[in-house]
Amino acid sequence: MARYAIFSDVHSNIEALDAALALTRADDKLLCLGDIVGYGPNPNECVAKIRDLSFATVLGNHDVAAIDNFGLAYFNPAAREAMKWTQRVINAESTAWLNSLGYEFRMPEFLLVHGAPKNYFEYILDKAGAGRAFAATDAPLIFIGHTHIAEYYALEIDGSITHKHLQQGGEVVLVPGVRYIVNVGSVGQPRDLNPRASFGLFDAETHTINIVRFDYAIAKVQEKIVSAHLPEALARRLLVGR
Repeated sequence: MARYAIFSDVHSNIEALDAALALTRADDKLLCLGDIVGYGPNPNECVAKIRDLSFATVLGNHDVAAIDNFGLAYFNPAAREAMKWTQRVINAESTAWLNSLGYEFRMPEFLLVHGAPKNYFEYILDKAGAGRAFAATDAPLIFIGHTHIAEYYALEIDGSITHKHLQQGGEVVLVPGVRYIVNVGSVGQPRDLNPRASFGLFDAETHTINIVRFDYAIAKVQEKIVSAHLPEALARRLLVGR
């Protein structure tokens, strides 16, 4: 059975993306949960690599904004400035591919969405949000990103919802009859106070998910952000993971 490498929120950070790919196997199926672009200095390089390597990719809100300004009014000033820059430098090939993507991808054993089922750009930040997400789909396992926080929620057999942060990474053993929402964190811009980048490895045979935290060349990305005249706050935040 397949092993899946699940990336989310690359955000134009090619150094982090390349470091993540180096930790995967050649036979892993790459899944991407969106937000390939936005914030960072290498949108075209990141789109090209995900396009060429991914088994399935869904749209994130920054990807949609890059295509047609969707939601741009709700972005904070730094995000909006970075998106305007992205729109100036993104090429036609990248835009066309992003525009071909859907908002969800379903396999029998899992569902991929950027933020939440059906309400695709909702932030799942607590058990109430997780409850709405579980109610919106019958998928046994839902992979999400969007918040840039590695964590999971479990809908237990008795109907209660449990939660665990995965700030330092770790293994989730899937229990039969329990449903899960797993946030694999962010490759390109973690926000759980751990600057180490994050992605997930789902082994469909062993029914385990490992959240991998790893180092990458943060200083190099910061230099590129400054050289591109992107907001310096976007460079500073990479060091603190927030």
